[in-house]
Amino acid sequence: MSTATARYTGNLRTEAVHSASGTTIFTDAPVDNHGRGESFSPTDLVSAALGTCMMTIMGIVAERQQLNLTGVSFEVQKHMATEPRRIAQIDVTFRMPATLSDKERTILENAARTCPVALSLNPEIRQEVQFLYE
Repeated sequence: MSTATARYTGNLRTEAVHSASGTTIFTDAPVDNHGRGESFSPTDLVSAALGTCMMTIMGIVAERQQLNLTGVSFEVQKHMATEPRRIAQIDVTFRMPATLSDKERTILENAARTCPVALSLNPEIRQEVQFLYE
């Protein structure tokens, strides 16, 4: 079974369907590349995938360690290169509970940095990850 199917709907928009759940997402080309920017661009999805993968792996580790990460959040920013047009850098900033011990912080940060998306991205894409404990 496929992971997803997609179709081009015109006007630089795609519609992708997750095979297992039926969830639909749309992509649009970004405004700076002839698009409408009305939805995630494919490179936005890559950037969001990095942050959500890191968060998911931290969640798995947190459950094992009996830590509550409810409310943890992140912001992601991508930086594009122009020649060739590609993602040059992804910045991810996590907001984490200040109550975590130094040992717990180390365990969670290591888990995040070794998530499957982080390990799958081209090494030329710089990954700047910051953890703010508030």
